[in-house]
Amino acid sequence: MPPDVPDLTLRLDPAALPELMDEPCPYEAFRDTVQDIAATTRLTRAYTPTLAFLQRALKSQPKTQPVHIVDVGSGGGDMLRHIARWARRHNYPLQLTGIDLNPHATRAALESSAGNPLYQSIHWQTGDVFTDPATQSPALVLSSLVTHHMRDAEIVHFLRWMESHATLGWFISDLVRSPRSYRLFGLISRLMRWHPFVQHDGLVSIRRAFREPDWQHLLAAADIPASQVHLHRAAIGRLNLTRLRH
Repeated sequence: MPPDVPDLTLRLDPAALPELMDEPCPYEAFRDTVQDIAATTRLTRAYTPTLAFLQRALKSQPKTQPVHIVDVGSGGGDMLRHIARWARRHNYPLQLTGIDLNPHATRAALESSAGNPLYQSIHWQTGDVFTDPATQSPALVLSSLVTHHMRDAEIVHFLRWMESHATLGWFISDLVRSPRSYRLFGLISRLMRWHPFVQHDGLVSIRRAFREPDWQHLLAAADIPASQVHLHRAAIGRLNLTRLRH
């Protein structure tokens, strides 16, 4: 049976209901959780909007110089590995950096990338995107399923940072806060027998997720004109923001 749907009128402050992944946990639990999150991303085809964004962002860029892409909150690294395969097919030279505050993420990304020469050039970094030297000069910034971990003031700071640092643009993909998403995820996660962290945190994440007015308010607070950002629903249960400078 799908779970009962709580009141989703307002976004839940992350401080009010922590996710299990936000707390200290054994490495094995973290690794298994990010692997199941990657499975949900593949199942919902949530890579497709990110690749469409990259296609648009890179179409006018010469293929002679690498374009630096930073993935914020890179987790187990599945997104950047997917991008690396896509870039090879389309002959795009990319410099890929994945950064995450959790040291378990770097370990998981390295382990999952081992043995494939295509992934050896991806730089995995444990650190803070706002201060880490490896992330201060990106052409493009990506984040997937990250902003729902942040409080509103932190999101505004993140938006301002991307706007001032990403020379070509940035892309955010996160969850839609809706009864349909809540019921569907609860049902699928149980049927697929995903890790207990995923079953718990996925429902919490949806309560901490977004609707279009939430993002309009956050963009205004960050002094970013809404006309410069394309806000759109895509994949299953995702709400994406696209910012391109051309």
